[in-house]
Amino acid sequence: MTDQRVISLWDMSTEEPDYVSPMDGDIATDLAIVGGGFTGLSTALHAAERGLHCHVLEARRVGYGGSGRNVGLVNAGLWLPPQDVRALLGEARGAALIEILGEAPAYVFSLIDRHRIQCEAKRNGSIHAAHSPKGYDDLARRAEEWHRIGAPVDLLSRAEAAEKIGSQAFHGGLLDHRAGLINPMGYVRGLARAARAAGATISTGVTAKALRRVGNKWIVDTDQGTVTANWVVLGTNAYTHGLWPGLENTFTKIYFFQVATEPLGDRADGVLSQGQGLWDTGPVMFSLRRDDFGRIIIGSMGKVIGDQDGLSRRWAARTLRRLFPDLGDVAFETFWHGAIALMPDHLPRIHRLDKGLYTPIGYNGRGIAPGTIFGKAMAELLAGGRERDLPLPIKDPATVGSARVMSGLYQAAFTANQLWKSL
Repeated sequence: MTDQRVISLWDMSTEEPDYVSPMDGDIATDLAIVGGGFTGLSTALHAAERGLHCHVLEARRVGYGGSGRNVGLVNAGLWLPPQDVRALLGEARGAALIEILGEAPAYVFSLIDRHRIQCEAKRNGSIHAAHSPKGYDDLARRAEEWHRIGAPVDLLSRAEAAEKIGSQAFHGGLLDHRAGLINPMGYVRGLARAARAAGATISTGVTAKALRRVGNKWIVDTDQGTVTANWVVLGTNAYTHGLWPGLENTFTKIYFFQVATEPLGDRADGVLSQGQGLWDTGPVMFSLRRDDFGRIIIGSMGKVIGDQDGLSRRWAARTLRRLFPDLGDVAFETFWHGAIALMPDHLPRIHRLDKGLYTPIGYNGRGIAPGTIFGKAMAELLAGGRERDLPLPIKDPATVGSARVMSGLYQAAFTANQLWKSL
């Protein structure tokens, strides 16, 4: 039975219809894809367009994991400054990845336009806001490098940031004109619709239990039968749960929660009035945006704690009062959190787990654009491409020995942050 519980505001508000379809007996296909999120459905769409028969297996519903719980910031690049990416990957590979992901938001919006995906898309940029003078210095360093390679970014003074954000709380910001906002559940459901139109099959409410190789084929054992395929792509990211032994120990799982106000009408007009989304430079990052219905959505690292009278609600109310004292008291409508796969060096990975078995993983909380692009790259590879043309070099999985301990420590720190900032 497919889980029909509402998982986020985006699940409630998107105009893209949900898709539910059980698996009908044993299946043979060219490509089996586990996970109905950004990566899995981008892989399916692009592989089907290249003539491959694809079958997507989603344990719950399309977008049920991190994709439907995302903030919805379609950002360029990675968390790391571009010069740090080159330092980690080398000049040639680093520069290539920076270019690919710098152009990724434009590609996401081109898919939205081409397939008429209903996801509240806005292409007004995003603001990386400085929480302190040190944070501003970091943004200035990023801006210098982005300007050197010709990226359309503006380093905002404190006054300029205040004008765009509607708050005096920040020390400046970095406005990236390549970025934008979407309803992430609308986008992922739209990818599913487009993939199906291209010929891919999607089964929901189907749990992949085990993977085994028999001759030159892969067998995916599920709770509703088997899928036999030439290749398998795991698009599970932070929601990997033992399907491939040890994969869940290659990253640290952390969480990001969000709280949405009720629709505020013109009361919210002064908050991010030019339509950008925001995240800050603080060590415990927070995000801020509006939707098409006048809600303010604010979030930070950690899990939702409590309900309407709980800690997360108090954190959200206190933070909004600090940022926008003229806004007054607001009522909150929805709370949710999602999991993030955090890598030790903050770079994503593409693993070849075995012959014909791949997983892009570890988006560090930035899944929309990289997930879309890495899914496209997987399709190009399996349709006859070369591994050396992937956005990242193939890496063998490396266990993070302290992953579970660190996950618990992070959660404790994030809870303490909510408590401290709620006082």
